[in-house]
Amino acid sequence: MAFAFSAADFDTIAEALGVPVQRDGTLVRYELTHAASGRTLALEITPEVGLPDSGDGVPATLALVSVYATNSFLQLQGCTGFVASEELGEVIFFAKSGPGDGRGATSGLVVEREAGSSLYANVTDRLLSADFTQLPPEVMMSAVALSLSESLFDEESGFGKG
Repeated sequence: MAFAFSAADFDTIAEALGVPVQRDGTLVRYELTHAASGRTLALEITPEVGLPDSGDGVPATLALVSVYATNSFLQLQGCTGFVASEELGEVIFFAKSGPGDGRGATSGLVVEREAGSSLYANVTDRLLSADFTQLPPEVMMSAVALSLSESLFDEESGFGKG
């Protein structure tokens, strides 16, 4: 079964980020500011973006997560799950691709309550369960952040949410 955001998910995200959820039709938006740093960003989630039918069995819709910041635009297409933490004040959105046997890849978009964001793209899944102390420093942060996705995805479906 493919991942789909629920109404409760949007409230969970709002609680973790400490801002109200704004809805405009199917579009869901969160506006974050951090006065001390001067940062602002908008997080938008489009639960279902229709795609042209390719005829090859690829899903005709995908979940889209976008971040609009002062100096950047980040987008995660095909979101397959998320983890929201009120304690950490952040939400990590994940997109899994490839086989589920460690040869696939995970991308993650991190949104922080303090209006910060990070994107980790195409991180090989075998790094997510590696001994982090043995990883090169250049890939350690992405592996640690995205390792949270492992608890989301069960063997049967390959998809999940936080």
